[in-house]
Amino acid sequence: MKSKKRIVNSALLTFPALSQNESLSRSFMSVFLMQANPTVEEISDVKCAVSEAVTNSIVHGYRGGDGVIKLRVRLTEDMTLIIDVTDRGCGIEDVVKAQTPQFTTNTDGERSGMGFTVMKAFTDKMSVYSKPGKGTRVRLVKAIGRRDT
Repeated sequence: MKSKKRIVNSALLTFPALSQNESLSRSFMSVFLMQANPTVEEISDVKCAVSEAVTNSIVHGYRGGDGVIKLRVRLTEDMTLIIDVTDRGCGIEDVVKAQTPQFTTNTDGERSGMGFTVMKAFTDKMSVYSKPGKGTRVRLVKAIGRRDT
């Protein structure tokens, strides 16, 4: 039986789905992460992954329209960071297909279709939960400070 990790701190940031708030999410993550004594690389990885998740919510979930994004972050006693980026946008029809590198629903030619690939590359685990017409939650998990000495 898998034991549940005890949460030692958590925070929730709710903000409008505006492109200028992508930088807010990056700053929020940097500040929250400092308590875990991360490396510069760990900070950069987390900020990049969260930035991609928030951008996906803005561009694909709300298609540039009005909406709200919730960024919830928790830190466990073993310094595992659990991040949920949630929107109530259009949802994803085919989650598996959406995670295929270079797949995009955006037809303006400005998107590379690499968002989920980037999120996976910079975290230890990524999960996507979505229902068409209801929204999407991306969960990112990253162990912090587990370095060989």
